[in-house]
Amino acid sequence: MSSRLLKLYGGLVLFGVSMALMLRARLGLDSWDVLHQGISQRSGLAFGWVVIAVGALVLLLWVPLRQRPGLGTVSNVIVVGLAVDVALDVLPAPAPMGARVAFLAVGIVANGVATGLYIGAGLGPGPRDGLMTALAARGHSIRVVRTSIELTVLGAGWLLGGSVGVGTVAYALAIGPLAHYFIPRFAERPMTSASAGNSGRTGSASGPAAPGNGSRRQPNRTDYALRSTAGTGTAGRSSCPARA
Repeated sequence: MSSRLLKLYGGLVLFGVSMALMLRARLGLDSWDVLHQGISQRSGLAFGWVVIAVGALVLLLWVPLRQRPGLGTVSNVIVVGLAVDVALDVLPAPAPMGARVAFLAVGIVANGVATGLYIGAGLGPGPRDGLMTALAARGHSIRVVRTSIELTVLGAGWLLGGSVGVGTVAYALAIGPLAHYFIPRFAERPMTSASAGNSGRTGSASGPAAPGNGSRRQPNRTDYALRSTAGTGTAGRSSCPARA
């Protein structure tokens, strides 16, 4: 459990820092931040508080998807907003274009790593990523689902006056593949009796593979990560216990 909590909170803090890096780059925000900025400008609320408020509202969209919040969900709503405000107070706003591009590139990659960390912890996705994991768990590609969500949110944020630039396009195109890559690599993989006691042996948790089932696709780390977040909220309610 300690390793999962470390992944969760390390990922959430890194997520907030990555958002601040992209803000300081001033080359265009990520799609959700375009929406956050547009609302912030219209309402006068601090950016971080808008992040928290929007995250809470997005939870309502979980109801028809039967997605349940977990520790990671509640923590996301609070930690990311606080982390981005602290990071904005510390990070400079570079003037040279090279430095701004570097801030943007590091921010995008860090955002993908952070997504993989806190979703891979199996303690519940954030409000926004919960939409992605719920749809992906129904058989859709993470890349396609995430890109579709990003474009929809981007359009809404642009209409509200949020900043759109080359960085916005870069993020919208990159975050889906990055999430698809990092989530399974940081996922806490449940250990079955077969994998624990019969290393290298083909078969299910209850015994060796039955004849005729050799072509059946075996669950991978992405499957475990999505099962532990979609419809349950925590890995502890999945069919197999998560490895600590």
